[in-house]
Amino acid sequence: MSDRNASLAGFVRALAALCCAVFAAHFAWADPALPNNDGADGVLRVCADPNNMPLSNSKGEGYENRIASQMASDFGYKLEYTFFPQRMGFVRRTLRDKVPDTQNFKCDLIIGVPKGYDLTATTRPYLHSTYAMVFTKRPELANINTPDDLLKLPPETLRKLRFGIFSQTPAVDWLLGHNLIEQAVSYQAQSGDPAAFPGEMIEHDLAAGNVDVVFLWGPIAGYFAKRAGDSVRLVPFPPTPGIRFDYEISMGTRYGEKAWKDKIDQWIGSNQDKIDRILTSYQVPILPVTGATAASQ
Repeated sequence: MSDRNASLAGFVRALAALCCAVFAAHFAWADPALPNNDGADGVLRVCADPNNMPLSNSKGEGYENRIASQMASDFGYKLEYTFFPQRMGFVRRTLRDKVPDTQNFKCDLIIGVPKGYDLTATTRPYLHSTYAMVFTKRPELANINTPDDLLKLPPETLRKLRFGIFSQTPAVDWLLGHNLIEQAVSYQAQSGDPAAFPGEMIEHDLAAGNVDVVFLWGPIAGYFAKRAGDSVRLVPFPPTPGIRFDYEISMGTRYGEKAWKDKIDQWIGSNQDKIDRILTSYQVPILPVTGATAASQ
């Protein structure tokens, strides 16, 4: 298997635990003696990645930015951000970090964390999506409508394909299970380069012919496939027994801030239709959300 450095910026970098890799910060419970920001002063302070489209960026162009903006508007709050690359140390440097010379936390809400994530308390899930394959439109791949269809290609065609994958994702296990891992081009989940972004796999390498099929977290795959226009196709992985490709996403708050978490929970429950419209506009593959509160207090 060949190796290549690329970067999965942002949460889904961390997500793929969801997906891609898990944050490696130490676990800490909130100190109840410290004051909570929790919007009491009319400000929604969001912790976000400045370069992780389609989730978020410093220009406010991601779907997480739009969800935060809608929430702030509904609460009648001003919206402020603390930006930090969403990789190792993200929670420690944002949600758990305080403004210098004060006891106030820098930010109070992470818009996207895996349901049940242990570094934060988690709200009810608001997004349920899945991994997807993206490949260029060409005759030999025209009949691929499900992931299993890829496996039905003529052996001589299948053997020539190069598969772009991020390390520590379900795609690795899927290729291993079908004896295709030797054809994989492996991308590192966390390269440390804050300027890199996960959609590069589609926008650069797929377009250049360096890989033939890429496997990405659905929200990322949908957004960059749309940007690529009619030159590519997207095929999502359905929820199936065995290797897990689908995950639910919640919002993250500090432990011990039950009233604040409950307020966010109530907003999600009352505004799922607004959230779904935002997600759909970014071509996010959407599966039904359980609606159950995932969480830790």
